Amino acid sequence: MLTPPPDLPDDLLAAALARHWGIEAVGLEYLPVGFGSHHWAVTGTGDRRWFVTVDEVIPAAFERLLAALGTAAALRADGLDFVVAPLPAAEGAVAVRVGERFAVACYPHVAGRHFDFGEFREEEHRRAVLDMLVAVHRAAPPAVVRPDDYTIAHREEVESLLSGAPIPATGPYAEPMRDLLRDTATALRRGLARYDALVAAARAHADRAVVTHGEPHAGNTIHAPDGWRLIDWDTALLAPPERDLWDLDPGDGSVLAAYTAATGVALEPALLELYRLRWDLTDAAEYVHRFRWPHTGSADDVKSWKNLRELISRLADLP
Repeated sequence: MLTPPPDLPDDLLAAALARHWGIEAVGLEYLPVGFGSHHWAVTGTGDRRWFVTVDEVIPAAFERLLAALGTAAALRADGLDFVVAPLPAAEGAVAVRVGERFAVACYPHVAGRHFDFGEFREEEHRRAVLDMLVAVHRAAPPAVVRPDDYTIAHREEVESLLSGAPIPATGPYAEPMRDLLRDTATALRRGLARYDALVAAARAHADRAVVTHGEPHAGNTIHAPDGWRLIDWDTALLAPPERDLWDLDPGDGSVLAAYTAATGVALEPALLELYRLRWDLTDAAEYVHRFRWPHTGSADDVKSWKNLRELISRLADLP
């Protein structure tokens, strides 16, 4: 996110770090990176450093977050050193609640080259990610990992608006969003129906489920001095391997072929399509949810509106 949550002041976050991780923070720097979670670079006494994430989650989402981050911790404990897992809090939890809205996780600082979200610029980078994914997919599933239930969060809100439910005047993008959904309702319903058909096919392949990261794009990697790291495990699930591979291939099938050569697993085109479509539908639903609640036109709102329009345009182009 580009701006910190206004109702999480630095002193409250610092108190949580002291209470749960024993960190005496002498510096908190908000990092306007990523989208979805909030991020801070934390400096402690003796110039020690940590990376802290904060998510705004309801209770059910917090339980899913605990399972995902617990999966990362288990993978690292089992020897996958490239997994950057959260540091356990004093009570052993991988994340803690702060107030009613926030979930805080604390990570070791990892020095190295960081990357933006988007395409891989070097084939060495892409291959390194593939190698890490092969290792993750081969790992024994931790007891804590949850299976993918194929749910699109906030889907019911989208469908309600497509059916003509009124949108309250929650902020500057509420009315434009209503008009956008009205104009593209047929295409969005078609996309949701296609997704449901693909999910039905995916359930027939439940025996192929492996531990998946969920978002292994370039921005979730670090090239450290001693090798590559895979970060941001908050969507880890037990799912078909295609969940991690649909966006990794450069478009010529080479990465998909390399995965099959390494694992012996032939990838299913329908499942690659499923996860490609799910990415867009999930993000679109998240933005719709955002604008159904009070918003002010912040930098995050501006970016969310731009992203929503692009997603809706792409979904409208589906056959």
